[in-house]
Amino acid sequence: MSIYKVKLERKREVAAGTTAFYFKKPQGFVYTAGQFGTFTLINPAETDAEGDERIFSLASAPYEDFIMFATRMRDTAFKRVLREMELGTELTLNAPHGAFMLHNDASIPAVFLTGGIGITPARSIVLQAAHDKLPQKIFLFDSNNRPEDTAFLDELMAVQQENPNYTFIGTMTQMEKSSQTWHGETGFITQSMLLKSIDDLTLPIYYIVGPQVMVQAMRKILNSAGVNADNIRTEEFPGY
Repeated sequence: MSIYKVKLERKREVAAGTTAFYFKKPQGFVYTAGQFGTFTLINPAETDAEGDERIFSLASAPYEDFIMFATRMRDTAFKRVLREMELGTELTLNAPHGAFMLHNDASIPAVFLTGGIGITPARSIVLQAAHDKLPQKIFLFDSNNRPEDTAFLDELMAVQQENPNYTFIGTMTQMEKSSQTWHGETGFITQSMLLKSIDDLTLPIYYIVGPQVMVQAMRKILNSAGVNADNIRTEEFPGY
C-alpha cells in the first residue's frame, strides 16, 4: 500500500449515467485483480459534507497500461468536479487495498453475482483471467435494469471468445423500459437461473458484489441451495 499521484488521461460513458475514468498507471504500481483504492481530489473547485475522497474498485485489469474506475454520476460535489475535470488533472491514489480476489484452486469454479456498478471488480478479474489463460471455470451473472444501464456489457460478453472457461450470463429486470433488443435472461437472478449453467451449486466459490439488498438476496438463495457460508464472499456497493 502506497500513495501515488495519478493523471486523468480520458473518460467515457460506459452505461447510462455511468462514466469510466482512466488514469496513467504510476511506475511501480502493482495490484491484484479485484482490489480497490481511495481516490482523493486535489484542491477541488467545490466540496460538500461527503468530502473529497471516494473508494473505488480498480476496474482495470492489472495487465492493462492504465488505472480505471467507473462510477454512477450522482449530483454531489465530488461527482460534479469529476464530471468537469480536464484531462491531465491529478488525483491522489491510496492503493491497493482489499482481499476480494479470485481464489487460487483452479479446480473450484468461481461464480460472480453482480448488480449495477458492482461489475467493476469483476471486470478486472475476468479480463485478467483471460489474459493469464487461467484454467478454472468462471461464471459471471450480471443483473441490471436494461442493456443501456449495463456497464462494460459488450466487452464482458466478448471475453467469452477469448476464454473458453468463462461464461457471461446477463439478465435485465426492466426490459419494458428499454429501447434495445435483448436475447439473454430477464428478471432477477434466481436459483433456477444459476442451475441452467451450474450443475451443482455447492461446488463453486461465490463472489457477490452490488447494492446491500442484492447481496442479501443472493446470500439467501445460496444458503437455501446448501452452499457453505465459507464459499460466499461479498462486497456491498453503496449508492455513490
